Amino acid sequence: MQRLCKITDSLFISNARSACNCEFLCKEGITLCINVSKQQPFPHLELSTIRVPVHDQPTEKLYEHFDCCADAIEGAVTSRGRAVVYCKNGRSRSATICVAYLMKHRGLGLQDAFQMVKNARSVVEPNEGFWAQLQRYEEELRERMVPSNATPSLAIFM
Repeated sequence: MQRLCKITDSLFISNARSACNCEFLCKEGITLCINVSKQQPFPHLELSTIRVPVHDQPTEKLYEHFDCCADAIEGAVTSRGRAVVYCKNGRSRSATICVAYLMKHRGLGLQDAFQMVKNARSVVEPNEGFWAQLQRYEEELRERMVPSNATPSLAIFM
């Protein structure tokens, strides 16, 4: 079944075929397309686009794109736009990027963010390498939230 699956009011996930369907994009008011693949096409519309050139392989370094993609999605949201994230089948790569966004900008933990994406598109299943990268990202986001003055200082005895 072709369609864009709504995760939030401003974020959708899809496979490449549906994400390149101009009728679907116009109907949903999509302003940003994030294509998480090396070979899948972009839609033939004037939209903001980002390509994340990775294959669906556990060894691919998708982690290094989490912040950039999450911030781009949030930029679309704050400018009253809408984003679709897609890969060939809309299962692993695109789901991983959507989960990263929900963790960073919606403050969700990994399990809750994953469940939100899974509820929107039941076939999502990040590969084991991407899941490990999301676990690392969750930990990094937690560390970023700790104020720098919260670290214990060493007492200096004179």
